[in-house]
Amino acid sequence: MSKLAVLDELLEQYYQLKYHNNSELFQRLQEVQAWKKARLQRTHVKLFTDKKNILMADFFVNRLYGGPDFDSLAEQISRLTKYAHKAEGFIPDNAIKTGSLGISLAIFAVQLDEDVADQLLKDYHPHEIINDEMMRLTYLKLQQSEARYKQLDMLDELGGYLDKYLRSFMVQTAFKMCKNIAIKHHFEVMYEFMQEGFLAIKPLKSAEKFVHEFTACERQIIHKVHSGFPTPFQ
Repeated sequence: MSKLAVLDELLEQYYQLKYHNNSELFQRLQEVQAWKKARLQRTHVKLFTDKKNILMADFFVNRLYGGPDFDSLAEQISRLTKYAHKAEGFIPDNAIKTGSLGISLAIFAVQLDEDVADQLLKDYHPHEIINDEMMRLTYLKLQQSEARYKQLDMLDELGGYLDKYLRSFMVQTAFKMCKNIAIKHHFEVMYEFMQEGFLAIKPLKSAEKFVHEFTACERQIIHKVHSGFPTPFQ
């Protein structure tokens, strides 16, 4: 079986999301993602503004928690899997493994946020500005705690992969050598997605340490939300 087969499964999940055929849901989803990104920046301000963490924080917020160009990324991944036998010859195995987990996380984040956006449309006027209390009540209604904990477990796993695989000199060299091939075959968006991961870990002594600090705080917030704490995001 192709090492890229997992990407086909991920893309199938992604294209089944309802927002692709529902403009009102898509608009609300974008607003949910904007609220979430602002909340993450606010919650993790000390971690994210540390000079060595800035690139990793940006990768987390703008890639793993919903990127603006994910449709373009998905289209390129779809094309890549059609030429798996060729692609596997120039993409390092560990880069595929790490990249697949990162893409899986990005899709999972969109799935969870789409459920939130859908519930918000049911409970509030579509033009009502999203605030913390609306989100707190929506999270409670949807009971997403298990799924959100799973998301954080996946992030912890990714942190280990980033340190274990992407710091390898051989992997980084092979990846750099792929750049011209990626551009030639119009895989720029996919290459940039993975390149940002490489660049983000460069200033860090340990990507895993950064991730664990992030996920520990997020687990506290999930616990506060589902234990009835009135202001879990502050």
